[in-house]
Amino acid sequence: MTDTVFEEMPSNAVAIIGAGPAGLVTARWLLKHGFQPILYEAADGPGGQWNATSPLSGTWRGMRTNTSRVMTRFSDLDHPKGTPVFPSREEMYAYLEGYAEKFGLMSRIRCRTWVERLQRADGGGWLLRSRRDNMVLTERFARVVVASGRYVAPEVPSVPGLNGFTGALGAAHASQYVGGHAYRCQDVLVAGCSISALEIASDAALSGARSVTVCYRRQRYVLPKLLSGVPTEHVMFTRAAALAGEILPPEALAAGLKAQVLSVAGAPDQVGAMAADDNIFAAGITQSQHFLPLVAEGRIAVRPWIESIDERAVRFADGTQGDFDAILFGTGYRLSLPFLAPEIAATLGLDHKHIDLCDHTFHPELEGLAFAGLYDQVGPLFPVLELQGRWIASAWAGVIPAPSHDALAVGLARGRAQRGGPQSIPMHILALLFAQKAGVEPDLSRWPELERALLFGPLSPVSFRLQGPDSLADAPALTAEAAAAFGAIRTPEMNDEQRDLRDLVTGAAASHAA
Repeated sequence: MTDTVFEEMPSNAVAIIGAGPAGLVTARWLLKHGFQPILYEAADGPGGQWNATSPLSGTWRGMRTNTSRVMTRFSDLDHPKGTPVFPSREEMYAYLEGYAEKFGLMSRIRCRTWVERLQRADGGGWLLRSRRDNMVLTERFARVVVASGRYVAPEVPSVPGLNGFTGALGAAHASQYVGGHAYRCQDVLVAGCSISALEIASDAALSGARSVTVCYRRQRYVLPKLLSGVPTEHVMFTRAAALAGEILPPEALAAGLKAQVLSVAGAPDQVGAMAADDNIFAAGITQSQHFLPLVAEGRIAVRPWIESIDERAVRFADGTQGDFDAILFGTGYRLSLPFLAPEIAATLGLDHKHIDLCDHTFHPELEGLAFAGLYDQVGPLFPVLELQGRWIASAWAGVIPAPSHDALAVGLARGRAQRGGPQSIPMHILALLFAQKAGVEPDLSRWPELERALLFGPLSPVSFRLQGPDSLADAPALTAEAAAAFGAIRTPEMNDEQRDLRDLVTGAAASHAA
């Protein structure tokens, strides 16, 4: 028997759907600004993808982050001393659990609770229906944040003959990968060129698979995790790159990015992978520390996309064929928000790839509803999630002016216009967008001693605590420390190339401000 209860929540209560990184950091800042967040989490604890016990986690044993500990954290909690450069799944879970405990969020998380429906309430606000065991609870909130994650609904493409695949280990999405130990002495096919696809292929090859083949439709340029001992995101996702993107034509940006990638990683076809599109924006960028070296060693074979499957035999688009024991599809995820009422989903233009929002966060016709972390981002996620959470909390609390209806409508139109283009967004673009919205983007002229670190160093979370709401007294020292990590930027002196780019982007910014 199911019990049903209705409750009217206080005006300062905020429902947050999801207790992963996006939900936790948004809750932390809402609590800071006087709200009372309640987090709804289907798993038995916080952490999202990093919680291995979550039914929606796509992580595997032995998995480590693709971004450094400096960039896989929030601004006011560091990783414990001794944490490696690239933390493990277990270390990330412990970090997020520690974050929730530090800011008093654990008691606010309703674990093992599924949100079944979110809809408008008569007279304003939102009705949220949740279920835990045999109890169904409907609550009315003035404000709700949807932070349920972008990577929860695996996407497996239609392939002729896939349902008849007879390999001993079957066909599965990469989210079901349990680690290389399960594929020892097996012939493995990994489909896709995403980070997860290439990391899984590398892990299987290094764990003793008899053979590993990777197939995909489009060859991306591949960056390693480290560039001359510095984590890649410290070098590639910078403020200077984001500011240059605002003023340089796309052709110049593509050429400059390609030259930078080739200088540090080379072209994939140099070592036996397929040739990437000459335009790096059309090709795309992925990341894997071991993939290209393993291709060069012949331990990973590369093929074009699957044409058909006949029992264990897989035929590829170039006419070659191979027999496999397992197929793993690293082909991404659908955007899935099944709890949204049809009317809300229609307002958002929601489909499996798109959601119509102003700056990925608000909608002019959905007052009191915000979305966090639902974009398809490339690069470190934690700094961006925190900036978005700070924007939401500050705007709702009146710490900064909330965007007007007209401004939201303009932003919504801008977002809709981008539906036909690439959906992946580089981290540095989103970081500056949310920092500007939250009023926490540092003014370079105020920090001359940090100018090189701010322009060419990592977009560390603490660098967005230099000024504006919630600034920190020790943010300058911590920003310099983050930039100097791994020997990247130890002095304020720029080289000629950096000075030229500095003059270009700061000059354009000054002209724009004037």
